[in-house]
Amino acid sequence: MIEVSELTKDYGTVVAVKGLSFTVGKGEIVGFLGPNGAGKSTTLRVLAGFLGATSGRVCIAGHDIAAQPLAARRSLGYMPESAPLYPEMRVEEYLTFRARLKEVPRAKRVSAVGSSMERAGVRHMAGTVIQHLSKGYRQRVALADALVANPPLLILDEPTAGLDPNQIREVRALIKALGDDRTILLSTHILSEVEATCERALVIDRGILVAEGTIDALRNQKRAAGYQLGVRDAKRAAESVIQAISGVISATALAPDDTTERRTLQVSLAADADAERVLEAVVEALAAAHIGLHALIPEKASLEQIFSELTRHEASPTAESSEAGT
Repeated sequence: MIEVSELTKDYGTVVAVKGLSFTVGKGEIVGFLGPNGAGKSTTLRVLAGFLGATSGRVCIAGHDIAAQPLAARRSLGYMPESAPLYPEMRVEEYLTFRARLKEVPRAKRVSAVGSSMERAGVRHMAGTVIQHLSKGYRQRVALADALVANPPLLILDEPTAGLDPNQIREVRALIKALGDDRTILLSTHILSEVEATCERALVIDRGILVAEGTIDALRNQKRAAGYQLGVRDAKRAAESVIQAISGVISATALAPDDTTERRTLQVSLAADADAERVLEAVVEALAAAHIGLHALIPEKASLEQIFSELTRHEASPTAESSEAGT
């Protein structure tokens, strides 16, 4: 549904996107992750046809965005981070106007507007003037705008920006439901949003794609953040035995139960430790102390840890960061 090949976008001396290549298949919900100033919004504006690329190629639903811009744009609904709604118009009036601009046939316009309001959860606000809506409902109207022509692809830039926790949950659920019958590319720097709604993620930093894959695949790029050890330890000596080993930062009992000798320990290793060697030493030390080991479970790194590791340096100033802050 989306094919990006060697996309570059510069603003004079500032290069916001550098040789970016990725694909998004039909029916996928894909997260587009990156710190502020990484090039996310610039990339989405190019995909949506609002900005021209400096070089490279972008295809939307098989249409080259440069050679066939109208056909490409008819295939997508774009929701920018700060949607330019007309505050003096009523919700239904605005969406009807937008449907007309998007060439929704006159005979289908009423039903298209009604369906988009229904899906975005603003039908009961149809007669409300937009400037009287809360931030959350304005976001929903912007989403209804993206849906009004019933495109097979949605491109959403920070759709939950500025919303309260309840509104965020509602919008996430809505995005998840919309993914049942269309492709969605979702830009955000809120990692829980990706985990809650997306099947796959692309991580961009300083205009370059630094990682992509399923959430589990991204987690597997990083060594386990820690380990849980199940021990049979009547003397309560396991913590001191493990902490004496070089490379171990801490060993802490999780919810210890004084009525049983079986316990679970949380073990953290130093970042530069050779995990395999340290764990071998832990097993040997426990055996020498006659402490039984019945479980050793690596903990998956959180998406926050992955994100930090991939984008740990400060983002360079870009035209995007100064204009959009994302």
